[in-house]
Amino acid sequence: MYITCLDLEGVLVPEIWIAFAEASGIPELKRTTRDEPDYDKLMNWRLGILKEHGLGLKEIQETIEKIDPLPGAKEFLDKLRDLGQVIIISDTFTQFAKPLMKKLGWPTIFCNSLEVAPDGEITGFHMRIEKSKYTTVKALQSIGFETIASGDSYNDLGMIKASKAGFLFRSTEQIKKDNPGIAALETYDELFTAIKRAMEE
Repeated sequence: MYITCLDLEGVLVPEIWIAFAEASGIPELKRTTRDEPDYDKLMNWRLGILKEHGLGLKEIQETIEKIDPLPGAKEFLDKLRDLGQVIIISDTFTQFAKPLMKKLGWPTIFCNSLEVAPDGEITGFHMRIEKSKYTTVKALQSIGFETIASGDSYNDLGMIKASKAGFLFRSTEQIKKDNPGIAALETYDELFTAIKRAMEE
């Protein structure tokens, strides 16, 4: 039995922090896990910038409401869910994900949570578990599932390498260069075909 594990941002929806950087006019917030492998460092840096500019959860959620899935993402996900179970494993937060899950037809997502003060300031974040993507696929394997994984960033490499089959999707040239053994795909049709083939092997 297979479970396909997908990253969210960059794979099914645009990067939330890039969209917010553009909406808020703060270009530094464009930095993502494609640029910074250390997620804790990245998030603490982001929270510092938000505090400096007096921005909180409300402003980010207003941007997220306007974000649509990437073209073809919902159709791809629907087709994939016909083949078997799909879980989105993301380092985003429940407070960010809900409007996007609605637009994707409510797939299952495992993600993290933010600590938010009564005035809406984001004061911290709570990671579900350390190395959550890798740990989750190993846990699924421990209860009898084979996993197939795909993502675009440094924080996806653990789950991709630990799975029976794994694919980079629309990743950076640097990540592709550093991981020549992982197939790098650019379209949903290619990714669907590769996942289906892996299930049939």
